[in-house]
Amino acid sequence: MQEELLVVDDEPQMLIAINETLRRRGYSITTAGSGIEALRKLKERYYKLVITDVRMPEVSGLDLLRKVRNLAPQTPVILLTAYGTVQNAVEAMRDGAYDYLLKPFSSESLESVVRKALDSAPRKNEKASHAIITQDPRFSRTLAMAAQAAVSNATVLIEAESGTGKELLARMIHLKSPRCSNALVAVNCAALPESLLESELFGFEKGAFTGANASKPGKFELANHGTLLLDEIGEMAPILQAKLLRVLQEKEVDRIGGKEPVEIDVRVIATTNRDLQSLVRSEEFREDLYYRLNVVRLVIPPLRERREDIPLLVDFFCRRYGRGSEQADVRVSDDVLERLIRHDWPGNVRELENMIQRALTLRGGAVINSEDLLLSESPVPLPVASQEIRHAELDFSAGVTMRDMERQLIRRTLEDTGGNRTRAAKCLGISLRTLRNKLNEFGLQDRQAKSAPSQASL
Repeated sequence: MQEELLVVDDEPQMLIAINETLRRRGYSITTAGSGIEALRKLKERYYKLVITDVRMPEVSGLDLLRKVRNLAPQTPVILLTAYGTVQNAVEAMRDGAYDYLLKPFSSESLESVVRKALDSAPRKNEKASHAIITQDPRFSRTLAMAAQAAVSNATVLIEAESGTGKELLARMIHLKSPRCSNALVAVNCAALPESLLESELFGFEKGAFTGANASKPGKFELANHGTLLLDEIGEMAPILQAKLLRVLQEKEVDRIGGKEPVEIDVRVIATTNRDLQSLVRSEEFREDLYYRLNVVRLVIPPLRERREDIPLLVDFFCRRYGRGSEQADVRVSDDVLERLIRHDWPGNVRELENMIQRALTLRGGAVINSEDLLLSESPVPLPVASQEIRHAELDFSAGVTMRDMERQLIRRTLEDTGGNRTRAAKCLGISLRTLRNKLNEFGLQDRQAKSAPSQASL
């Protein structure tokens, strides 16, 4: 039977609006017009997600949150609040609420936070949804170090390629720490522009800038007494690196437009898929911040360096995504398993998981065969002309400055990749942010925009 969401609000019109919005998206909804009614329903059955208003008579949304924590600790709770009760929502985040929405909110905002909350929630009775599976000695040592570090307040730096499970390891550390009863708040430093990332991290006061119609706490405040995960820290702009360093040193944050610093007690875990030491040497990352973050350094080996884990992971994903199928036991054939072990896995565990999930969607029987995996459709290397720069066409003769050589190399790479900056940055071995800065420095920004009108502005 489909798992249901419980929506609680004492305003009938709000309850109807949320119910209709989520039902149109295919969710099964149960509603409650009061906290008392919600408690009764929570005792009768399990709900995948609870959405509740904060201000309700007799049993408030905060009271309901605490009850959910006791009755179903793995169930995420989303709070609905007006501007006047933002501080209550912040306190609730510290008590374990997943997120909150400020009224009035759009249907898109509601759908987005619900989807994220459901993606983060373990399946009922599924302990393994956040499992880390390995028999590799090197990775096993990393997990042992992580378990030791978890009981402390030490800052942790996790270095690994994309798709290896950096966030999974960070969550394991949080769950094994004394802070596990409080929030784990994650921020992707590569996904937001510099100005938005600053307000997300540190918060802002009402009137601090155009559009700041109400004060908003930053992620540091929301993670107070818990853990803040800074994902892809290597992409953070230098000016924000300086502010982050001060927060780590002083244990307080300054909201944008704020008059007084706000004290915080936050454990920071940072992840990166780049070599921070190299970024320090190239002056793209602050050396003092690097050493502040690098208290406990954990390295996750890529999947190609721990091939003995592949059969274990294949079995795990077959059991996870094979549930509900006609065949009780789904497995891969021996020849397919051998091919999977030989594969280089540039996308690491995430690529393997997606491949198994796709195979289970397309298969016709209990055994996954080569045609189900579509290994022949695996990503193939780019043509040499787009991977390598034709050096003979570059002016690298004596007397050419390093600056001119760098400018030519960037220009030529963008031409060879058809103006695709993501591919160009990968070919050059630099980040997208660095490439953007170089384009501005060399005056290539406008030229590239004109030559590649279909390329999104970065």
